[in-house]
Amino acid sequence: MTAPHDVIADQPRLVDATSTDRYRSLMAEATERIAARFAAVETPATSTSARELAERVAAVDLDAPGVGGEEVLREIDELVLSEAVWYHHPAYLAHLNCPLDVHAVAAEAVLAAVNTSVDTYDQSRIGTFVERRLISWVGGRLGFPAADGVFTSGGTQSNLQALFLAREAALSGLAGAQRAARQQRLTILTTAESHFSIAKSALLLGLADDAVRSVAVDASGRMDPAALQTELDALDAEDRIPMAVAATAGTTDRGVVDPLAAIGAVCRDRQVWFHVDAAYGCGLLVSPRRRHLLDGIDQARSVTLDFHKTFFQPVSSSALVLRDAADAGRARWHADYLNPEDSAEPNQVDKSLQTTRRFDALKLLATLRGTGAEAIGRGVDAVIDLAEDVHAVVAAHEELQLLAATDLSTVLFRWQPAGVADHDADVLVGQVRQVLQESGRVLVARTVLDGRPCLKLTLLNPETAAEQVAASLEEVAGAARLLHAHRAGVDDAVAEEAAR
Repeated sequence: MTAPHDVIADQPRLVDATSTDRYRSLMAEATERIAARFAAVETPATSTSARELAERVAAVDLDAPGVGGEEVLREIDELVLSEAVWYHHPAYLAHLNCPLDVHAVAAEAVLAAVNTSVDTYDQSRIGTFVERRLISWVGGRLGFPAADGVFTSGGTQSNLQALFLAREAALSGLAGAQRAARQQRLTILTTAESHFSIAKSALLLGLADDAVRSVAVDASGRMDPAALQTELDALDAEDRIPMAVAATAGTTDRGVVDPLAAIGAVCRDRQVWFHVDAAYGCGLLVSPRRRHLLDGIDQARSVTLDFHKTFFQPVSSSALVLRDAADAGRARWHADYLNPEDSAEPNQVDKSLQTTRRFDALKLLATLRGTGAEAIGRGVDAVIDLAEDVHAVVAAHEELQLLAATDLSTVLFRWQPAGVADHDADVLVGQVRQVLQESGRVLVARTVLDGRPCLKLTLLNPETAAEQVAASLEEVAGAARLLHAHRAGVDDAVAEEAAR
């Protein structure tokens, strides 16, 4: 049996001048298969069990000879595309996964084929300037006249790098025992509503076990500036050093924005590094109607932004933007084979925690040029408008309880009609989510609010209608109703048996 015509025995088939016809053919087929799946999607996921999915993947023979392009695309179609989770579907309501701008998807194909790495200038050339231009543009939107920064893999890495730079600023000029002793006194002030990556970063940075202090929040989950002042006074009394204050512009659960202007004023007066995690809320930068929610962000020293949340970008597309370009140099590390100290070239690795790094800035460029910043902003406003409409639907529902307000596009709620005890409603949260996930018809998330479990919707699709979400909520309520009835029936049967 001869090998398929696009496979050369004993070596890979590369994308080069000799394979352009095969490249065109395979890309065309891949695009056609993907488009066909998009056109046929009826639910956000399938009902295939995790066990069956694992078995299908385990059955793939990774040591067999290559099967060729057409066959591998058929396998990918049947193995992966047939079981994909579709974020664009109106019943996908779970996590911070947005549907995608079509121009960014096209740019993704470009950057994958060219395979630019933007760590050094000689590997990327114009890519270096594209990334720097995008960072400068975002900095302008933030109110940073001389911004610097770098694209990262996501908000977790952006937060880690921001706190790493804050640590280096706090330890500047120290070495050896003095540096180690001071590091153990460093403290990060944030709220319990902040992203888990803040606390995880403290661990990775080698700070003390109690380095992360929680600042009290108001009734809506926003950081209380007066409580921040109190915590800073307490640190002074304990001879601890405030390394950074980490505020949030769009908390993961409630979707609220901390009072950035007031927090920034406190940080300025106390000369503390002010970091804003705007991974979720960064879309407000281009919002025609809600940009004011970010008032005060220009006082931040560092800002995390996730374009793959509210700029409709494919993952990964995040950035850390710095108000002061000098801070970017705190991450600099030289290697003779990569970015020697005497190099005059604009090497992006000088200010990145990563070495090899994707040219993700190209996708955002494509969206800004193909769709436009104003259209993105209208999309952001649309999903927040949708959340307001859905809040009204939940508040008016006889069986659902709305649990919190939001600035962005989350909906926190639970099924608990009159007469259903708190404990029973608590138990149902996880069961409802599991039943819906196993069906594949509606995908929702769960979390804990004020110590009690609840269900969560994260709305990121500007083309979804409130009526579509309302229909999904009826499925949630129906599933909860059936589960509760079954649970009550089991309890009655147990009680009856015990009475005998």
